[in-house]
Amino acid sequence: MSASDKNRRLGRGLSALLGESEGENFDTLPAAADAPATRDGVRMLPIELIRPNPDQPRKAMVESELEALAASVAEKGIVQPILVRPAKGPEEGYEIVAGERRWRAAQRARLHEVPALVRELSDQETLEIGIVENVQRADLNPVEEAQAYRQLIDRYGHTQEDVARAVSKSRSHVANMVRLLSLPASVLTYLAEGQISAGHARAIASAPNSAELAQLIVDKGLTVRDAERMARNAADRPVPGPKVRPSADAPDKDADTRSLEADISARLGLDVDIRHGAEGGEVRVRYTTLEQLDDVCRRLGSVER
Repeated sequence: MSASDKNRRLGRGLSALLGESEGENFDTLPAAADAPATRDGVRMLPIELIRPNPDQPRKAMVESELEALAASVAEKGIVQPILVRPAKGPEEGYEIVAGERRWRAAQRARLHEVPALVRELSDQETLEIGIVENVQRADLNPVEEAQAYRQLIDRYGHTQEDVARAVSKSRSHVANMVRLLSLPASVLTYLAEGQISAGHARAIASAPNSAELAQLIVDKGLTVRDAERMARNAADRPVPGPKVRPSADAPDKDADTRSLEADISARLGLDVDIRHGAEGGEVRVRYTTLEQLDDVCRRLGSVER
């Protein structure tokens, strides 16, 4: 399968990844409590034969939410089947593709079997489905979501547009989330734990002292607007060493230039500055890590001619 075919397939969402017709709705599959199998392929599987996927995009689960789901499962059962694939290796079993939280809740509810839809899926398809399902359900924290997008883009060559269509988000949302991964580890920890929001993180992403600003946000309970103001103040501070300044007679940027900057920035996930005049101009792309520079070089090197 070519890269363009893979991208189009991802862009059509879960049904295309599963190799099913796009009209089939996996959210409305029967509960499978009345029979061991249905014409839709749902089977009742022993819970001990099912194991979690080590590459599951979602790493953290909220204990209170899991307990609430377990109580619901104990009362009503699992309404929507989980999705599994045959596990690799000599031992019989199945690996979860989507629905690990339901499986864990079923264990707490002391169920012996769970309804499951079994599919033969590759490692790539398993990762893609796990990411799409979790993001569409808002089950990932911002760091997990950003890392999931980065995996699809870097490991399997999907574009930001493809990922955006698959998870029903805008391209700029995907670009802005991926951009958060350039923040220091301490800031990403605050973000993953919910001590700061994605809005806070975006506000300080370009600041030279983002870790310090994140600490202030947590300590003082600052708003996103406060974070934006602090980031602007930090950017205006003089930086030691030579600094390139625009010429004194350089005109203010027009709306078209700013729009173009925003579009390129959304595609790259990096800050972009366009400066032009009567004799030409320049485009500046600001990166903070070598990984970001490598990504820009890869994109420039893969342009089709």
